[in-house]
Amino acid sequence: MALAGELGGVPALAADAVDVDSVATAVDAAATALGGLDAVVVAWDVVALGPAAGADDAVTEELFAVNTPAPMSLVRAALPHLAGGGAVVLPSAVVADAPTLGTAGYSASEAALSAWASVLRRELHGRPVAVLDVRPPHVDTGPVDRAPAGAPPRLPAGHDRDEVVRAVLDGMRRGAREVVVDPRAGRLVVR
Repeated sequence: MALAGELGGVPALAADAVDVDSVATAVDAAATALGGLDAVVVAWDVVALGPAAGADDAVTEELFAVNTPAPMSLVRAALPHLAGGGAVVLPSAVVADAPTLGTAGYSASEAALSAWASVLRRELHGRPVAVLDVRPPHVDTGPVDRAPAGAPPRLPAGHDRDEVVRAVLDGMRRGAREVVVDPRAGRLVVR
């Protein structure tokens, strides 16, 4: 809410990510307040850590609820407001492509969202709505430190947030499909 004040004139709306009605109400209110939507960026995530065989079922359920169907419901609520064109940005993570030990549930939830984005993009073919799947390497934004289960593993230094934002903006402008890591060059590519 404080960020809305810093941006000036931007409405501050709250929604419970796993409450479909709450999400739809917030999306509709944002579209009304802003006179429509040009883009939707899903910017929430929860990480759970630990061995796959020892995962707590309730934590795994929360992990999937927040990371997979919640972004899907937000996008479904936003699509009618993007009928004239725009972009949907679904950040997942590099673990969607390269599952990491100790992150089985998280990796699976991100891979499911990435697969959904791919199908959505194909289904929207011919409509002026770009679907951008963003799978950067580790970016130190804090979800690992707030994990509902498990201790954070030793992670490499976080990837430059500004570079990720620039790549996302570039991808949105170009109507790209994805922002991913080029494993040979170790840098982000927009394609």
